Amino acid sequence: MNPFHEFGKALILLGGVIFLIGLLLLFLPKIPFIGRLPGDIIIKKGNFTFYFPLATCILLSILLTIIFSIFRK
Repeated sequence: MNPFHEFGKALILLGGVIFLIGLLLLFLPKIPFIGRLPGDIIIKKGNFTFYFPLATCILLSILLTIIFSIFRK
């Protein structure tokens, strides 16, 4: 088999992943509850702001685990 055939498939897959990440970054600010869930940590003191989206990370982890487990089967 032609080695460029597999390389071409990998490039198409990589392009699709980059496209989906771009869409996510484009529309993420328009989703109202992402980043403002109860459990997200925000500390503001003077000119310093620390933000750690703990609950958002847990929610996204659960959703991605479910999606990947569906596609694996």
